Amino acid sequence: MTDTIDLFDDPKSFPDSVAERRYASLVGLDEIKETAVREALVLLAPQSVTEWSEQHHGKVLRATQFLADRTPLLVFSGDVGTGKTALAESFGDEVARRAGIDVPLFPLSLSARGTGTVGEMTKLLAAAFAYVADQVPRPRTGNVGRAGVLLVDEADALAQSRELDQMHHEDRAGVNALIRGISHLAAERHPVIVVMCTNRVGALDPAIRRRAAAILTFRRPTDAQRATLLSDAFGDLDLSAKQVAELVALTGDHEGRGYGYTFSDLTTRLIPGSVLASFPDRPLEFDTIRAQAHVAPTPPFEEQTA
Repeated sequence: MTDTIDLFDDPKSFPDSVAERRYASLVGLDEIKETAVREALVLLAPQSVTEWSEQHHGKVLRATQFLADRTPLLVFSGDVGTGKTALAESFGDEVARRAGIDVPLFPLSLSARGTGTVGEMTKLLAAAFAYVADQVPRPRTGNVGRAGVLLVDEADALAQSRELDQMHHEDRAGVNALIRGISHLAAERHPVIVVMCTNRVGALDPAIRRRAAAILTFRRPTDAQRATLLSDAFGDLDLSAKQVAELVALTGDHEGRGYGYTFSDLTTRLIPGSVLASFPDRPLEFDTIRAQAHVAPTPPFEEQTA
């Protein structure tokens, strides 16, 4: 049997300086970053909404109860390379800093699927949720001193719809176990946010989607977002506005391909590739960056699986 700790890939604890830099580097995702952090803070500390209501309305509004009753589950949905996992792995640092608490990250490993033995996945998932609940107990007072983020990346591999006719019994049981684990964390008021990342939100079980407090959709960066990111990355090269505009055009829907660069294409390919193409013999110049921008971006997920 797999050790419980082996059910998680590279657990971390926030605040953490590396995660802080990674969170800050997600240029162009400001709105979705703020939404994710605000959702987490409210889900982890629903009494803060009560305090807000009393401060601004002199009473506890009935509407605030709907916030308190939500399941602490966020779904990050979007195409490949759009920053879902990067944000899921780092936004806990921002939550930790704003709330002034420790926030451990528990990235659930795909080993939690088991080997296909009857009942194995159910036991593994139950053990994973029990471990998280033990590490992040329910606070004895109203103040949360420690919170957690349970990350389920490639969530459609574990939480695919039970409505599929060809779904194996063991996979169906695994989805049931996943839902039970999330519901238990919510019912027992453990300060744990479950974050699921997926390229195929429609493939998730409807019960998962219904329970989500929010489904945040990640898209490829717009022209303005790419301009901001490129201007920031190459700002000390004194590129002209015309040169930046050319790079924006090259990394967008260029030559009618129907899609532009992802955040990952820009931050792990174009920008580093431009530096490496110049290192170590010559300075980094616009022509080198422009040449890198002619490399085709990552095709959309649907096209990859067509």
